[in-house]
Amino acid sequence: MLARHFQEHQPDLPLIYIDKERYEFDPIRDYHDLIKYVEANSADNGKFVLMIDEVQEITDFEKGLRHFLNEGRADIYITGSNAQILSGELADRLSGRYVKIHVHGLSYDEFLTFQNLSDSDDALLKYLKWGGLPFIRHLYKNDQVIFEYLRNITDAILLKDVVRRHKIKNTDFLENLVLFIAANTGNLITAKKISDYLKSQRLDVSVKVVLEYLKYLQNSFMLYKVRRRDVASKKIFAVNNKYFFEDWGMRNALLGLARFSPADVLENVVFRHLLTLDYEVYIGKLNGHEIDFVAEKDGRTVYIQVAYLLADEKTKEREFGNLLKIKDNFPKYVVSMDPLSLGEVDGVKHLRLREFLTLKKL
Repeated sequence: MLARHFQEHQPDLPLIYIDKERYEFDPIRDYHDLIKYVEANSADNGKFVLMIDEVQEITDFEKGLRHFLNEGRADIYITGSNAQILSGELADRLSGRYVKIHVHGLSYDEFLTFQNLSDSDDALLKYLKWGGLPFIRHLYKNDQVIFEYLRNITDAILLKDVVRRHKIKNTDFLENLVLFIAANTGNLITAKKISDYLKSQRLDVSVKVVLEYLKYLQNSFMLYKVRRRDVASKKIFAVNNKYFFEDWGMRNALLGLARFSPADVLENVVFRHLLTLDYEVYIGKLNGHEIDFVAEKDGRTVYIQVAYLLADEKTKEREFGNLLKIKDNFPKYVVSMDPLSLGEVDGVKHLRLREFLTLKKL
């Protein structure tokens, strides 16, 4: 899309587009090849636009980018699917001369647009089940078809961005680890708890290895680790984190259609929407009580509790009561799938999930 924009608005500006998933660019294997290719396809001393898709497939690509930046002739855009490469090496070698944009899956509003749907409970259920990968637009709208596609995408990420990149041999452990996280999405998890579970499955894996593999999954943009923080002191706790999927549709596909439940993915969906709104997100702890999300942006804090249904007084008291224990004046919300809004309770606002997912700011 960006390439088309340049071609339409600056047709005289040379554009070099390298897509490492296409066979014709296979000879570009390292930064030496990259520099030779670009110099062969750009005019001497003339300005040009350089776009590289899946840049992590080029060894030491940062050295090539630095070369072009030092020349001052190129406007450069790169995409990639590995967090470690697109943060650590770039930060070290490009010295802040770049802007990083994290591209998430579709928001609920975008999902409605892509699928030609109107906002409704049925559309929301599809979003909770299928997730937000854009290509679903082109698939036959059948749960089995879509889940098969999502499983294939998951397998490709694990093979390409985890197994091959980190030279993993214990693939059985990796698959069991991902399934464990999928089955425990939104639960407090420790590496020891995972290690103990895997030992019960006759997979003897140390806590250190569990932590390494979890980091690999985060670097592939499949998982996020959300840390716990004390609401009053803002102290970060070292253990008991939560893990969420970038795309919960892949999580659902891993477990299978028969095990899908909207209640199991609500926290994941709310968390991802907060990321889309550029919040930094923590799990809150206040005097032994859990606050599902503490979200911060621009010096402002938002507190959120997530529930499937506020079906009885005990549930209402728990969800609203935890937030009422926080004695500051920042916004506080309870988000649920109830058909009707309960309004406000002592300043804590209830939002239906459909309402929450259409908010552009909190």
